[in-house]
Amino acid sequence: MENSASTQRVVLVTGAGTGIGRATARAFASAGERVVAVGRRPGPLAETADGHPGIRPLAGDLAAPSGPERIVAEVLGAHGRLDVLVNNAGIVRSGALADVTPGDVAAQLATNLVAPLLLTQAALPALEAAGAGVVVNVSTAVGQRGWPGASVYAATKAALDTLTRSWAVELAPRGVRVVGVAPGAVDTPIAAHQGLSPERAAEVRAWQVARTPLGRVGRPEEVAWAACRLADPAASFLTGVVLPVDGGAAVA
Repeated sequence: MENSASTQRVVLVTGAGTGIGRATARAFASAGERVVAVGRRPGPLAETADGHPGIRPLAGDLAAPSGPERIVAEVLGAHGRLDVLVNNAGIVRSGALADVTPGDVAAQLATNLVAPLLLTQAALPALEAAGAGVVVNVSTAVGQRGWPGASVYAATKAALDTLTRSWAVELAPRGVRVVGVAPGAVDTPIAAHQGLSPERAAEVRAWQVARTPLGRVGRPEEVAWAACRLADPAASFLTGVVLPVDGGAAVA
């Protein structure tokens, strides 16, 4: 059953144009929440919102100067409040250590680590004012293991897990919970976004499935389910946890 207007929360989801971000935005909207879906490209955001009147697309670059402040201001201007922030946006630049460029490092740090830090900072007053604000950081199960060929990406996500735990302790007295979801191999366009050929993407997928005890890739909706459950008011005594949604890969 949908929430009434007086009880609807406002949820900001980054990287909402495709994959896990799209599924998460739609899952919150289907639960009756008001969702602001953020991404760099207006076209995919419009597709995310299509058929979901509770989703408001908002194009913006979190890594741009003043990007986080502008996005939070847009959310508050449209809805007057912010209850849940889902830091999902992320990029991968594959490459062995010998081939990593300074540009590869800077881009991944800016999007995967600095942007969620600054966005959470900008959103904190509104999350605290909500009375039961929640931050959900989306990292990766690979951050708990080694990932040769994508070590910088794995490192940025492992750092995001550390922020999750640290913020959980720091923000608990302010009434803000901080939790994390760590997906494993999930059926998203991330391979295409990082420029892998279809053949190389298939090789990577086979490698991932071989190391996943449940023997398959996950669906974005399965990760979205976890994010919604962790952010639910019924989970009010839960903070600082990073939940793997990976078919058992992190413990294999």
